Amino acid sequence: MSTFPTARAVRTTPEGLLWEPSARWVRGRKGEVTVVDSRHPVLVWEPDVPVPLYAFPREEVREDLLRPAKNPPTGTHTGSRIFYDLEADGKTVENAAWSFPAADLADHIAFEWFRRVGRGLDHWYEEEEEIFIHPRDPHKRVDAIPSSRHVVVEIDGTVVADTRRPVLLFETGLPTRYYIPREDVRLDLLEPTDHSTGCPYKGTAGYWSWRAGADVPPNLVWSYPDPLPAVGAVRDLLAFFNEAVDITVDGERQERPLTPFTRMLSAPSPE
Repeated sequence: MSTFPTARAVRTTPEGLLWEPSARWVRGRKGEVTVVDSRHPVLVWEPDVPVPLYAFPREEVREDLLRPAKNPPTGTHTGSRIFYDLEADGKTVENAAWSFPAADLADHIAFEWFRRVGRGLDHWYEEEEEIFIHPRDPHKRVDAIPSSRHVVVEIDGTVVADTRRPVLLFETGLPTRYYIPREDVRLDLLEPTDHSTGCPYKGTAGYWSWRAGADVPPNLVWSYPDPLPAVGAVRDLLAFFNEAVDITVDGERQERPLTPFTRMLSAPSPE
């Protein structure tokens, strides 16, 4: 009879890495070339990096496509000393892969993800589902729950949304996001932008900015037109960065939270 741990099976290396085995079948491609095909991946968390990455046993990686890096970077990926350039699909990708010095992970290779850092493998799959940006953390929850709370959103003192039928999205480590039906949002006060982002838990989002400008950061409203099935309840609803707007829930003004997005929202826009 197989037994499974009831607690998180995370190991720690002297370099400060956390890692644990994953039971998922993971594949990574560059163009039409499958570079990784692994049934024994491990998830790795680097210090001060909130999202995990995958590392793979060497025998489940196309090492014949890897070459010692010509221009290896410094100061990246927690103590990594060996980097590799990838030659696949008629292209060379510099520093696409690396190995960690930790003894526990010495026989594993990790890869960059193109949609996260602009280089690396183009497409990743867990089982038959394509995933984006970074692996999903198995210890993180994302729940989209319809609600009847009264939510009012103000931007620069103007009410831009007022609803009693929001969907509340609870995501581990982030403030509650309030997704609001378009009919309850003053879309005439917003303008769509060409900005988009991807999320491995929710999908690809499009954005709006505040028309009036003032001291309001751009791209502070977003929506998922085709969300992943797990959060299908937010389809086509609009959410606002709590960090940059004023949100009142059931008559109680919410404090603006400090999150990794706060600095991004306060940064000056490029000219």
